Amino acid sequence: MPRTARQAGLLLHPTCLPGGHGIGDVGGEATRLLDWMARAGLGLWQLLPLGPVGPDGSPYSPWSALSGNPLLIDLHALVVEGLLERSDLSGAPNRDRVDYVAALAFKGPRLWKAAGALCDASDHRLQPAFQAFQRDNPWAAEAAHFAAEQVDRRGAPWWTWPVAIRDRHSRALATSRQRHGERIRRGVAVEFLFDHQWRDLRRRAAERGVQLFGDVPIYVGGDSVDTWAGPDRFALGDDRMPTEVSGVPPDAFSATGQRWGNPLYDWAAHEREGFAWWTLRLQRALALCDLVRIDHFRAFSAYWAIPTSAEDARAGAWRPGPGQALFDALGAALGPLPVVAEDLGTIDADVRALMASAQLPGMEVLQFAFDGDPHNGYLPHNHRRRAVAYIGTHDNNTALGWWREAGDQVRHRVRTYFGVDGHDIVWDLIRAALASTADRAVITAQDVLALGAEARMNTPGLTVDNWNWRLRPGALDTRRADRVRTLVGIYGRLEARVS
Repeated sequence: MPRTARQAGLLLHPTCLPGGHGIGDVGGEATRLLDWMARAGLGLWQLLPLGPVGPDGSPYSPWSALSGNPLLIDLHALVVEGLLERSDLSGAPNRDRVDYVAALAFKGPRLWKAAGALCDASDHRLQPAFQAFQRDNPWAAEAAHFAAEQVDRRGAPWWTWPVAIRDRHSRALATSRQRHGERIRRGVAVEFLFDHQWRDLRRRAAERGVQLFGDVPIYVGGDSVDTWAGPDRFALGDDRMPTEVSGVPPDAFSATGQRWGNPLYDWAAHEREGFAWWTLRLQRALALCDLVRIDHFRAFSAYWAIPTSAEDARAGAWRPGPGQALFDALGAALGPLPVVAEDLGTIDADVRALMASAQLPGMEVLQFAFDGDPHNGYLPHNHRRRAVAYIGTHDNNTALGWWREAGDQVRHRVRTYFGVDGHDIVWDLIRAALASTADRAVITAQDVLALGAEARMNTPGLTVDNWNWRLRPGALDTRRADRVRTLVGIYGRLEARVS
């Protein structure tokens, strides 16, 4: 991946936008955000993964690696398209934080109605695009079939289904597809509506000189269409249950490590098919975004495998990943890869070598910098040029929350390093990230607003109260945009924008 000009961006998932119907979407508030970013001189909008989520809202364990999150669909646009009535939009949940269950309860039936209207209207203006989408994306019907079976079986995981459908016997699949024909048809229509609206969002972003910076989770959910439709690609037993699951080993942040629980890949099986599934996955991500981050990149070098029966991650062991063979296959199929590697955590020389051979930039996080070692790689003077600089990511506390919880020694080191007294520490850190030697720098919306820990997006290891923070209407105002733009200009990050 060739070096890019210096860029600056904002990290904010669309679910966090105000308005919508219980959750942010790709409609008018997304356009207002893009206008704000253009004024602020920001050329990257970094997002979290876009896949469909469960009740906990986590975007890092999607039930379909290729599908979009239907909750991001703008219902107002469906009224304009004649697929909904204006009266359908009344009674929406109106909360300061996202409630995924309530949002799905409101939006789900309305999306289903709009999908049915599209399917039944052969002369609708979207029909040619809908037909082309179905032709070009056969995976959408597979995902809709999986979802239909789950509804039919009241959410029971696929490995508990009757053996004939669990193991995808051809006659059972044909019977199931016929029985669920209407559900599959509407499910594909919902996926098309997401795709149609998202591509329009990408067009609006490009008009304002903003690139969409997506995110690809390393793993998928165990109860997913990907594991059901392709069990041989995963390390599953005869009962279709994982033999080992994902996680990370104990470290300075957790004495027991983290047990994520996703099924692991059978990398030998992926290599035998030329990494076709991963190629399709990255191709789909790049159809929606201009560049993508791959989460937990180090697992491509070696991954932590935890016995399914283990209660925590301590019983795990390292297993070799696919290494350069995967990226050779991706490069051959897709050309130069606009990919950023999430290289945080336990990183060794083998991971660095893989990043170098794949020519991928990594990440630098200021919150990890102040341990007293002047050679700490996260200190701004040590940042790699081919990298993205952050104060913190979605997994970290906000800058203000981190500052308030940091010990006296850390705060002293920060004040000494930057030559500040700490009274405006959040903007001192924003300035430092934008001044970094890294080609790209990305700031969270929460830090632009100087919010505390109450605005944190995610706390790793916790299963509640994550992914639900929302931006208040009008919070990102012109004063803040102008302040950001001044710094973006000072540190040479305006030139990469396309006006």
